[in-house]
Amino acid sequence: MSPGTIRKWSWVHKWSSLVCTAFLLLLCITGLPLIFHEEIEHLLGDKPEPPVMAADTPRASLDRIIAAGLARRPGQVVQFVVWDKDEPDVVIVNIARTLVEPFDKSQVMIFDARTAELLMEPGGHVGFMDIMLSLHVDLFAGLPGKLFLGLMGLLFVVAIISGVVLYAPFMRKLPFGTVRKDKATRTRWLDLHNLLGVVTVGWVLVVGATGVINTWADLLIQLWRFDQLADMVTPYAGQPPVGKPGSLDKAMVTAHAAAPGMRPSFVAFPGTLFSSGHHYMVAMRGEAPLTKRLIQPVLVDAQTAGLTDLRKMPWYITSLLVSQPLHFGDYGGLPLKIVWALLDIISIVVLGSGLYLWIARRGVSMDVRLAALAQDDQAVRAGR
Repeated sequence: MSPGTIRKWSWVHKWSSLVCTAFLLLLCITGLPLIFHEEIEHLLGDKPEPPVMAADTPRASLDRIIAAGLARRPGQVVQFVVWDKDEPDVVIVNIARTLVEPFDKSQVMIFDARTAELLMEPGGHVGFMDIMLSLHVDLFAGLPGKLFLGLMGLLFVVAIISGVVLYAPFMRKLPFGTVRKDKATRTRWLDLHNLLGVVTVGWVLVVGATGVINTWADLLIQLWRFDQLADMVTPYAGQPPVGKPGSLDKAMVTAHAAAPGMRPSFVAFPGTLFSSGHHYMVAMRGEAPLTKRLIQPVLVDAQTAGLTDLRKMPWYITSLLVSQPLHFGDYGGLPLKIVWALLDIISIVVLGSGLYLWIARRGVSMDVRLAALAQDDQAVRAGR
């Protein structure tokens, strides 16, 4: 690689890294507890444990559960009914003042799916995990914050690629993995920075790319609404929205018949983000570690409980659904979470060492570093 090419790649690596480093450090630090969010929620008592009952205990009526929730919030409406993917005996009901109220403004009620008894009604206080999630997702800035972090993620990908390109010319005279302990502190940190960066390059590319995709979630959902969902509800065009939805239990019978062998993930009520003004959108999922993250939308008429349409999600929503668990390592149980956490800590070291190296070498020009590199190459050739 010519000196001019190295100089250009070095400029790209330096500035793409500098611009995004502070935000990537924030994302790595806040992402660490989020990897273990379920375990932390159990430890803090934020996730209820339903009482032990026989495995064949029948499920309570969903209409009864909804009625119990609305009785505690008179005058409000149900937005979503959600099934906990890891705790089948729990049903979560989201109730809000309006159907379009943001999710974080709604009231969550957690019910026992067998008895319809309320297990927990989390208060309105903002806990530690809420703060970590908001910082990690949108910096408390909503969609603009998500898109900004997405831009930082793209710069991070550029920094990774440019770092890999630069690794060969600057380290080719040394055996792979060498850390020159007899050299100056900055040189030792440079070797460690390069080594950790290269051995984790695959993981950071995956996490960085999936993180960028996750920041586009709101936009991708809106695209699905205007694309596939709009086509599915074309027969209802011009009709007034449903005033009071019919039985959810009957709608679920229709959904199970339309998607046999699948389980419900959540139900979006008529007029909410994932549905139309006339339908229950029943999101069905598979049972395998991967397919239980993917959903099959089943549109059920909210008045007649008749099936309206059933389609696979488009590729861009499937990419989003796959990227979410992959980003946090949330599909292989605790062992994979531990691996993800260790790699996250290594990334923090790489980012921090990169910042230190930039500060330490500010007085050393690129021409000086290239001259030193050329001298080293000549010495190596002479010694052959």
